Amino acid sequence: MIEKSFFAGFGGQGIISLGQIWVYCGLKEGKNVSFFPAYGAEKRGGASQANVVVSSGEIASPLVNEADSAVAMSAEALPVCERALKQGGILLANSSLIKEKPSRKDIRLFYLPLQDIAQKIGGARFTNMAALGALARLTGALALNKIENILQTYFTNDKHKFLPLNISAIRAGFDAAETALTPA
Repeated sequence: MIEKSFFAGFGGQGIISLGQIWVYCGLKEGKNVSFFPAYGAEKRGGASQANVVVSSGEIASPLVNEADSAVAMSAEALPVCERALKQGGILLANSSLIKEKPSRKDIRLFYLPLQDIAQKIGGARFTNMAALGALARLTGALALNKIENILQTYFTNDKHKFLPLNISAIRAGFDAAETALTPA
């Protein structure tokens, strides 16, 4: 199993944190991982991207040239993610902020209101956790069956008060993706 993913959005959306937590979960699940971020000098608002790989075998490169999956968190990130995807790849788009449709027809597209999901739970800062849960369900790359224990070791003690909200956002994202995958 190898899942090459590409995450993109703007600074302040938690793209880098999403990548770090994604690979940390993979590591704690016994997989090999790599994380390669790219972001502008701006603290908020600039382009933010992360190349992440989770694999049961060796990883040849941390760069994701043809992604199996991509997460577009903003309208500006949509064309970047679309270009990054391989044929048949999964594109998870944050429909709370993205209304356009990609031009490619050879990808699997999932529009989920990730920011709206996060707002209902505790605020927009949990949008990346909703994305983590949704992508885990869509790709099967992470099991997330011990997510509470994993996040307890990832976050410092002063952040533990946010664990219930993070876990709720992950589960809500997972459930939204489950619904999207279920035939009507």
